[in-house]
Amino acid sequence: MLITSEDRAHAQDLLNFIDASPSPWHAVDTITQRLQAQGFVPLQEKLSWKLESGKGYYVVRGASLITFMIGQQPLTDTGFRMIGAHTDSPGLRLKTNAAHASDGVVRLGVEIYGGPILATFTDRDLSLAGRVNVRTAQGFESYLINFRQPLLRLPNLAIHMNKDVNEQGLKLNKQTELPLLFGIADDTLSAREQFLNLLADELKVKAADILTYELNVCDTQAGAFWGVEQEFIANSQLDNLASCHAALTALLATSAPAATCIAAFFDHEEVGSESTAGAGGSFAGDVIERISLCMGLDDEQQHCAAAHSFFISADMAHAYQPNFPNAYEPNHHVMVNAGPVIKTNSNQRYSTDADTAARFITLCESAGVPYQNYTHRTDLGCGSTIGPVVAASLGIASLDVGSPMWAMHSLRESAGVQDVAYMIKVMKATFGS
Repeated sequence: MLITSEDRAHAQDLLNFIDASPSPWHAVDTITQRLQAQGFVPLQEKLSWKLESGKGYYVVRGASLITFMIGQQPLTDTGFRMIGAHTDSPGLRLKTNAAHASDGVVRLGVEIYGGPILATFTDRDLSLAGRVNVRTAQGFESYLINFRQPLLRLPNLAIHMNKDVNEQGLKLNKQTELPLLFGIADDTLSAREQFLNLLADELKVKAADILTYELNVCDTQAGAFWGVEQEFIANSQLDNLASCHAALTALLATSAPAATCIAAFFDHEEVGSESTAGAGGSFAGDVIERISLCMGLDDEQQHCAAAHSFFISADMAHAYQPNFPNAYEPNHHVMVNAGPVIKTNSNQRYSTDADTAARFITLCESAGVPYQNYTHRTDLGCGSTIGPVVAASLGIASLDVGSPMWAMHSLRESAGVQDVAYMIKVMKATFGS
């Protein structure tokens, strides 16, 4: 297998991107830093916008971010070229009053966010990352926090006390067996005080001034290459930060596009997208409307622009794992390092139709990128994406694609080195179309 130095550089950049983004809020911060380095201008929703052709802009709402580059041609002639992905990943989130002591040990209570493979959180070096709101004279200020060192653990029960674990699989009670071990109880401090003191020390603030927090449980192991030719990568959150990275990289590599190009990164996809910042909210529609108004479009012209537009929902795809052949549709085996995957579902769990799939195939061909097709087994429930949600709300031609990966929703996922570069190439072709 020929893997070029450019392919490896893209894959390493993806691993660096993920390692810097252990929570959705960090992902938005990482994206922001890259946009600012290339001169993209920040916008605020509460202020009026003034936009210029050829310039790049971005706006943040919660842990979602939409960035765009104004095209050289009128919107009524070209419409928008839009790629969407999501910043969140399934996992564990701390409860509001997480810290509690029992039997001499402090544990942190967690909620399950989305649909993670819970067994993959056991016996790993876990930590915390997210945001903390701290009281100020003016109200409060939000801080990002990322403990890079191992803080937490979910130890397995020894096989001597769970003799059927290898035959029946690891089963964890979500209420009583998921709290994470944090430390030894202190006779002079409550569990809550121990926990808040940790946050305060990290942020250099007073514990009494900490008002609220939203914290992810995250893995501390860095991303890595693996395989006999180092042709694979492994990391947390490949679903779906790999798609965010590809869309961002492609946009930053695009200059003077004819059409106005948008890359949208939404929070809350893993829990249904129905939120202020999610793809089911008004964020995408609000940004598109404001761009259109700044470009002088009336209502009729906005509908014309929408009819010329094209939206790609970029999420990850299920690669064939030969140890489990019965889990896959026999005629739709998707292979790692074999190119982007067009995802189709007749019940509209994906937004792809024959026309949009054909359009994507021509983009792959123009970029010199191979492509694959995926359909889920008929007797298994099919997951969904932001694709149908955004397509329905915006009325824009849409399809769902993704890079193939193994162990989706595991704490440690795997994908292919070449697929990283393939997806960037076809996304760049999309922005240039």
